[in-house]
Amino acid sequence: MPSSTSSSDGALALTRGRLRPGAPDRYARQTAADRPGIAQPVPERPVPEQPWGKILLGAALAFVVLMAGWEAYWRAYGVTPGINNSSGLWAMQRRRIDTGEGDATVIVGSSRPFFDIQLPVWERLDGRRPIQLAFEGTSPLAFVEDLAGDPHFTGRLIIGIDPQVFFQGYGLHVDALAYTRKESPSQRIGQWLSMHLIEPHFAFDDPDFALETVLARQPWPPRPGKPWLSQVRRLADHEADRNTYLWSKVADDPQYRALARSIWHERFAPALDPPPEKLRKTIQEQIDRTAKAVAKLRARGVQVLFLRSPSDGEYLAYERRLFPRAKTWDALLAASGAPGIHFEDYPELQGYYLPEWSHMTRAEAERYTVALYGAIQRDFWGPHAPAAAPAQQGTAGH
Repeated sequence: MPSSTSSSDGALALTRGRLRPGAPDRYARQTAADRPGIAQPVPERPVPEQPWGKILLGAALAFVVLMAGWEAYWRAYGVTPGINNSSGLWAMQRRRIDTGEGDATVIVGSSRPFFDIQLPVWERLDGRRPIQLAFEGTSPLAFVEDLAGDPHFTGRLIIGIDPQVFFQGYGLHVDALAYTRKESPSQRIGQWLSMHLIEPHFAFDDPDFALETVLARQPWPPRPGKPWLSQVRRLADHEADRNTYLWSKVADDPQYRALARSIWHERFAPALDPPPEKLRKTIQEQIDRTAKAVAKLRARGVQVLFLRSPSDGEYLAYERRLFPRAKTWDALLAASGAPGIHFEDYPELQGYYLPEWSHMTRAEAERYTVALYGAIQRDFWGPHAPAAAPAQQGTAGH
């Protein structure tokens, strides 16, 4: 007679399934393989009668109302539709070098050459529009190395040096290089559709005004050992060819300008300075890698010019304190042997209005581009420039 234990086990097997082979302590639900020749019952899930058409219409109306409200909110704040500065947009410009414009003037760097050099003005003066490959918040070193390894590039290269970003090796947008190499046809199509059907028409499409971004930058309760730094807000407007200029709200809205300045001010606190030895090591690594890449470019006939764009106020004081010129800019030019333009050496590159100490207004940037182009043509690339610019050009006065 079977024991009560066996009976209970059998009942459990019948109700919960069968024992898995090799796993006596586990049960599994029966499948068609366990009951050959017996059709599995088709599950029936009755759908209750509902006015589905009205529900769908209500959901669509709610979506439209909420989206329109979000759009209206940002329009009232002063936001206008514009092109997003995405990796896909950068890739479009990078491909120009490999599809017939390898002899062009190319600009790499951080936000200052990105915002301050106006492509239409340069084109009017030079006859050709530069290729803008700068990225805000990013050291250009990885992009310089990418160009150094591209035999299609034989033109002229302006390398913007924003001390805080360059000499600390920031790499916010370096993934644009990998994106460009692996960009799929569907991604290219998506980029085109977004640029033509969405971005020119919807102000809220800017990543800075996405709901998740707005929530992330709220002043949440502080966490021990985690100092709170306000996120950098939108500063620029972008066009389809990546011509970029300072958002007018930064200059015209005193409250927003004060916010932009306060965000920079947070980052100037000595308590946030990197350890001196670590900073010294990073600076030297940046200089050594840049010198190596520049040597490859110049060996191929590329004309390389470093550019230290203007800064002002607390930002300039911070840069002078943490990145003294003799140990950074001068050392970079000496190691690379390439010439450079430092705004402090050129009266025509000084005296511009920088609302938040780091970037010029659009009108000022247009005036600055004229002055910068004139200085470059006179001293470096023009028909009457010195035959061989000295490697230490731009260090006069120091």
